[in-house]
Amino acid sequence: MSGTSPALQPPVDAVKPVRHPDAPAPGELLGAHYEQCFGCGGEQPHGLHLEARAGEGVTITAEFTVQPAHQGAPGLAHGGVLATALDETLGSLNWLLRTIAVTGRLETDFVRPVPVDTTLYLEAEVTAVAGRKIYSTATGRIGGPDGPVAVRADALFIEVKVEHFVNHGRDAEIQAAMSDPDRIRRARAFEVNP
Repeated sequence: MSGTSPALQPPVDAVKPVRHPDAPAPGELLGAHYEQCFGCGGEQPHGLHLEARAGEGVTITAEFTVQPAHQGAPGLAHGGVLATALDETLGSLNWLLRTIAVTGRLETDFVRPVPVDTTLYLEAEVTAVAGRKIYSTATGRIGGPDGPVAVRADALFIEVKVEHFVNHGRDAEIQAAMSDPDRIRRARAFEVNP
């Protein structure tokens, strides 16, 4: 990425990320972390409905198709929607680490326009970990997984405890998520959003 700020450069004592032994297997669909999530949730009529799959190591691939509700300029994806797709993809990496983390910083380059009805093919990878800081990078391509780069981002995620969400979220949604009988869905509901 061009011009990445110093805040997104891992410190010299950062370590290589280690995939958690209980992480989903390569190729496995991760599914929505929370059904109301604008990025991946199935219950959001105008959401991205982004689908992510575990990759090798600490990588994932994801896809979403730009819908008419996602446009900014006529016939083109809104830049904020593309940034959301990158953020959702990068945040999903934390499931491979089995770490609850929130976006601390996201820097995005918009390389080329993404037309409505285009599928954006995303790849993301955790590059380093330093204490509670998780450094990652992503690219989004059009025309196929090997097509031209349309967007890319570098990000810094910060590990938090579940109390972060309990203290800052709206009570009704927090209680509904915490009372879900599915232990994995209950844990995943709190994994990526700030």
